[in-house]
Amino acid sequence: MKTETHKTLRLLLGDQLNINHSWFKTVDASITYVFMEVRSETDYTHHHIQKVIGFFAAMQSFANDLRQRNHQVIYIHLNDDHNLHQFDKNCESLISKNNFTRFEYQLPDEYRLDEQLKNFAAKLKIATHVFDTEHFYSSRNELKDLFAGKKIYLMETFYRYMRKKHHVLLEGADKPLHGKWNFDEDNRKKLPKTHKPIAPLLFANDVIEIEKEIKKAKVKTLGTVDSKHFIWPINRIQSLSLLNFFIENCLPFFGTFQDAMAPHEWSIYHSRLSFSMNIKLLSPKEVVDKAIEAYFENPGKIEYHQLEGFVRQIIGWREYMRGMYWMKMPEYSRLNYFDHGEPLPQWFWTGKTKMNCLKNAIHQSLDFAYAHHIQRLMITGNFALLAGVHPDEVDAWYLGIYIDAIEWVEITNTRGMSQFADGGMVGTKPYVSSATYINKMSSYCTGCYYDKSKKTGDKACPFNSLYWNFYDRHEAKLSKNPRIGMMYTVWKRMEPKAKTELLKQAEYYLNHINEL
Repeated sequence: MKTETHKTLRLLLGDQLNINHSWFKTVDASITYVFMEVRSETDYTHHHIQKVIGFFAAMQSFANDLRQRNHQVIYIHLNDDHNLHQFDKNCESLISKNNFTRFEYQLPDEYRLDEQLKNFAAKLKIATHVFDTEHFYSSRNELKDLFAGKKIYLMETFYRYMRKKHHVLLEGADKPLHGKWNFDEDNRKKLPKTHKPIAPLLFANDVIEIEKEIKKAKVKTLGTVDSKHFIWPINRIQSLSLLNFFIENCLPFFGTFQDAMAPHEWSIYHSRLSFSMNIKLLSPKEVVDKAIEAYFENPGKIEYHQLEGFVRQIIGWREYMRGMYWMKMPEYSRLNYFDHGEPLPQWFWTGKTKMNCLKNAIHQSLDFAYAHHIQRLMITGNFALLAGVHPDEVDAWYLGIYIDAIEWVEITNTRGMSQFADGGMVGTKPYVSSATYINKMSSYCTGCYYDKSKKTGDKACPFNSLYWNFYDRHEAKLSKNPRIGMMYTVWKRMEPKAKTELLKQAEYYLNHINEL
């Protein structure tokens, strides 16, 4: 009697590089893993060259790691003749040619890929199965279940729930360590003029061949790269080195200066672990556990507010954004609360602007495919919101330019937190500011072409008039917001002549936005 042989094809996406996944616990010759470099992923938005290289380099490294562990691997390169440049089409071809009897994949983190693979699996005539990625603290629907029946989805509520559920930084069963859940008020210091942050840990990966393949395929990218010395971690060993470097050298200062900004200081004390975490070379739990372990092992070296601020970004903010994404997609991607419709200023793609803060933040993004959260929120995002840029354009820019940007974490931060296009689902108020805040948290204003203290007239900082113009335009939608009611009180008390001058100044800047 003939024994039926089973052959399984398992698809791994570029952000599913978790070597500790249960899939890899045993070696089975009947299971083949497939990786693909496809144009459907390089071309759905205009990506930074470092982002495309980073994904491909990490995928190739992970595939080699699996081979060394004796797993069966198929790797489809960008310029392979048989590459059909879509996950479903390549899988369909492989299943047909190799007589696979089963298809398996892990839950994608992006809605568009989830739909694509769900539809593909439903059409197959062979057995299919989908697995969890075994990465996050929470399930896709956990936040949705927590806030069932509620209209307000406070991150702080979710954060406390997560701390209790996973017993993170607690005294007893449900009391926060040191008596408070959140120490954010201790984490808003500007870098002192004499303070020089430690030089960031950078890698020197040779990715010349990958860059050549990307250019050969004529993939349209933005930004720059040194392909002889690619600075980002592309494997687990490098990712763990970066984690250790952060905990030893940066965590003791992280909280204090996490909102600070300064020219030529692109990393400061930030971990820059988001790329490694988002492609799953590191798990959030091991990152949080390692940071907490260091806090308790070295009494006095790391103050509690430094640690809590870091833990909150991962177990709170990161998981919260993912939960909001799966609760509100795909409708979320079409929200435009203010009906903004302006194009992104041309200099967002070049950094050629006279505004020092934007010039620094954009050039840094083009050079390193990275900016920290306050640069994204209160410099580039702040300006885009004040300028009335369409959220679609802002989304596309953020999704493309940053190496750690994957839609599940990008769109809720951009369209929600940054642009308030969701009308307050994620953020309780629009995050806009005049030059006052930028000067408070940075040294960008020093030496700027524009005068931070001038609201109108020659060389008046554009943020000042655009700030009041924003509130004036959207008074009907914002005046009842309790967090910003004070601003409307100030606006109403202003002399009519001063208000008119501010609005005229803003109108001039908006009409000449590409010249700023």
